[in-house]
Amino acid sequence: MLALIGGEAGNNNMEKDFDSKLRIQSNSSSSNGGGNVQRSKSFAFRAPQESFTIQDFELGKIYGVGSYSKVVRARKKDTGMVYALKIMDKKFITKENKTAYVKLERIVLDQLDHPGIVRLFFTFQDTFSLYMALESCEGGELFDQITRKGRLSEDEARFYAAEVVDALEYIHSMGLIHRDIKPENLLLNTEGHIKIADFGSVKPMQDTRITVLPNAASDDKACTFVGTAAYVPPEVLNSSPATFGNDLWALGCTLYQMLSGTSPFKDASEWLIFQRIIARDIRFPAYFSEEARDLIDRLLDIDPSRRPGAGPDGYTSLKTHPFFRGVDWKNLRAQGPPKMASEQKVHSSDSDDVHDSSWNPTHIGDGSAGQNDGNGGSASSSEAGHVTRLASIDSFDSKWQQFLEPGESVLMISMVKKIQKLTNKKVQLILTNKPKLIYVNPSKLVVKGNIIWSDSPNDLNVQVMSPSHFKICTPKKVLSFEDAKQRALQWKKAIETLQNR
Repeated sequence: MLALIGGEAGNNNMEKDFDSKLRIQSNSSSSNGGGNVQRSKSFAFRAPQESFTIQDFELGKIYGVGSYSKVVRARKKDTGMVYALKIMDKKFITKENKTAYVKLERIVLDQLDHPGIVRLFFTFQDTFSLYMALESCEGGELFDQITRKGRLSEDEARFYAAEVVDALEYIHSMGLIHRDIKPENLLLNTEGHIKIADFGSVKPMQDTRITVLPNAASDDKACTFVGTAAYVPPEVLNSSPATFGNDLWALGCTLYQMLSGTSPFKDASEWLIFQRIIARDIRFPAYFSEEARDLIDRLLDIDPSRRPGAGPDGYTSLKTHPFFRGVDWKNLRAQGPPKMASEQKVHSSDSDDVHDSSWNPTHIGDGSAGQNDGNGGSASSSEAGHVTRLASIDSFDSKWQQFLEPGESVLMISMVKKIQKLTNKKVQLILTNKPKLIYVNPSKLVVKGNIIWSDSPNDLNVQVMSPSHFKICTPKKVLSFEDAKQRALQWKKAIETLQNR
């Protein structure tokens, strides 16, 4: 699928590159140590490689941002079809050795066929980026429903958990471990049914039913740490081989979060989270029913083989647990989903996604599209929410609290390089709701600079030079930064959202 750039090779067709690698390796593929993993000399993709360009789409709001990709709502101009367009930076993927993960995600999504899993429709590429057109889940993330409601009722949690169990049973039956089950990766379609997304960490087991092409399997071992801190099982922290039980542990954490509004091992830093996971330090709220508490307790068993769904009887013990009493497993998707809580609108301006469709950063596409500096209008409420979410992901460590005043909270935080003529220095760039924009020496924990805030773009603005490089401009100085996580555009949008609050 993927022709990742190396020198000037970025213009090669992804499928041709894939075929050439198959021809080169087909004679030795059976002796590459792949065990029982199915490897094929030829493969017909269900989701085709198209010759589209990014200019064929109207881009809307940002659904999410990852380490080397972002997902954007995209409407195909000629058909009106709406997709969740996953945009991946080729240079970053190559630099960070993520090629195998991206290929594997494409191949896995192409072969999975279940109503509880997001569908891949087609792929395309240009000089700088790879694109996956995925099913657009207009209901948003389950995380958002939990946040908006505070916590879910037991009936609501039972409905969503049952649909996750149904999809997980299918994923495991295909010989795959998802390895990143969490509320942010559980999407809701328009009707409110669950769709599992983000297979960027997927791991095929030795007896997988998925056909894995040469050079398209993840090059890590099953015990490699992947996923999200609060949902990682203790055996992975102890470097034990991954099993289907890893996903069941994450299911237990997710069910706990549905019912309580927070993850079971939440703490001030990743290190403290890991200590609580290893110690199995779980504190159940008094309002949890006996059935809910028992199921979560069993799913969070230290021994992965004892978790319901991982034993010799398969998913029977999980689906027949008293918590799921009354669930019609054979007609699961025919049942009416819970009522979704709508997003609180901050602005009274037009909320149609077309209003936001001018989002078109200069690093996407081949540069032939008209560039938009983002100063033409105020940020949408969905963008404001996204800025807050970035802070919740990146600001685990409590040491940054010392730079905040009472009642002040972090909106966005990132370790960046401050680029100077002679040297580049790592600093922690912090944006707060005060508003305040500072950068801190991360080793000495001292403020190195306070960027004077202004709501006027004439006195404070951000210029995005590339996915990682951006400049913060004030009347007296221009500061240049590099964000290794490719979030230059997010810094621009975060600052502009605060200016337009």
